[in-house]
Amino acid sequence: MLTIAYIGNGKSTNRYHLPFSLKKENIKVKTIYSPKDNLAWEKIAGIHYTTDITEVLTDSDIQLVVICTPSDQHYPLAKKVLEAGKNVLVEKPFSETSAEAKELFALAKEKGLFVQCYQNRRFDSDFLTVQKVIQSGKLGDILEVEMHYDYYRPEIPESIHEFSRINSYLYGHGCHTLDQVISFFGDPDDVHYDVRQLLGPNRMNDYFDLDLYYGTMKVSVKSSYFRLKERPSFVVYGKKGVFVKETKDRQEEDLKKFYMPTNADFGIDLPQHYGTLTYMDENGNYHEEKVVSEVGDYSRIYQGVYETLINGADKIVKDEETIRQIEILEEGINQMRS
Repeated sequence: MLTIAYIGNGKSTNRYHLPFSLKKENIKVKTIYSPKDNLAWEKIAGIHYTTDITEVLTDSDIQLVVICTPSDQHYPLAKKVLEAGKNVLVEKPFSETSAEAKELFALAKEKGLFVQCYQNRRFDSDFLTVQKVIQSGKLGDILEVEMHYDYYRPEIPESIHEFSRINSYLYGHGCHTLDQVISFFGDPDDVHYDVRQLLGPNRMNDYFDLDLYYGTMKVSVKSSYFRLKERPSFVVYGKKGVFVKETKDRQEEDLKKFYMPTNADFGIDLPQHYGTLTYMDENGNYHEEKVVSEVGDYSRIYQGVYETLINGADKIVKDEETIRQIEILEEGINQMRS
């Protein structure tokens, strides 16, 4: 049994963590800390709620602390937890700078502790389906991958009148898609940056388009708050064909409706959500077919952490992957245009 505690009791903890940690029979959630009671979320029976962080840091039963706070608190709280002798899982973005990330990994190594970023979007159904299609070989050599993470939420950037690196759109959403790219394709040979403040200087970063190069292959990561009609979630071009996945993973959609992972059909794509694979086979025959989506499951991150801490398995998210991702986020903001 892995006994854990949370720092933070807002949307992140209650929507994107507890539904997945609580479904694991080998994980026990003992304590949730917040500086003040959050009445917006119903308390869960059997969990101790506290406004005293020392109850988390000094409890010998707690083996792992999960940090689910506003992004600017990730680094200082992770450092505080490590210094208290606790393993820690940190929501994304992991830190504001690669120097901070390296410091946390070095501190954990010095103390013989575990620290890792919570990259749950590695287990989105659309991303898992794209991996399955690429690995099938039906597309041949991959030439280009387009990844889109679009919204139409103009009220968010329009309400912000000062710039914050850690709260930028690139940091807040690029941390999802860039990790997917690095986890599957590895460290890119080169990166081209197009990061903008569409509303002008000193406003929120609200657009990014990054091209990551791997030899002759290009992976484009694109996102905007001003897309009334979303672009396809993934488009993969190979020498022999193309795969288009229009819709995103549905776990978040279900969670927003309080439809929980305890339901057998949670997050499952329906036939109308399946991607389309079009290719020429080795005999020159044309094929167009629907691809049944893989099942996404964010609890796989928790299972990975359990395997590392209890059974000594390698980390599911490697330190160098997190550091490289933050280096790309840093450079993207450094090259931002308004």
